[in-house]
Amino acid sequence: MKIIMNHYLIDDTDFRILQLLIDDATLSHKEIGEHVHMTGQAVGARIRRMQEMQVIESFSVRWNPEKLGLGIHAFVTVFLSSSAAHQTFQDFAKINTQVHELHRISGEGCYWMRILVKNQEELNTFLDDLLQYGNYKLMLSTGRVK
Repeated sequence: MKIIMNHYLIDDTDFRILQLLIDDATLSHKEIGEHVHMTGQAVGARIRRMQEMQVIESFSVRWNPEKLGLGIHAFVTVFLSSSAAHQTFQDFAKINTQVHELHRISGEGCYWMRILVKNQEELNTFLDDLLQYGNYKLMLSTGRVK
């Protein structure tokens, strides 16, 4: 089976390699090769090709923010006060280390963001700063499921 992804053609082996990397990006090319019946060198070539095609954009690390004292995980829907606020709000979000994801959305609100903060005081300070761009709706995580 061949899968067309954004006009790029990958085969079953590429897709299996991709799934293995998604599950554990620390696997060596040799370890992946054992799963897909290829040499580590051949796996490395396929990974580089998927990177060149931008099927693989980057590798990342899963981390536990609570171990670093970031105990409050919040989701914020942002309602900008004017259309002129978009760029300044995006700039604020991009440089703010508490913002871990930012998405421009359709439907209710203008943006959705995921933030991590140490405590209630830091959350309140962040939300006070956010008010210069518009209003917000806040949802707090009570536990990660997946």
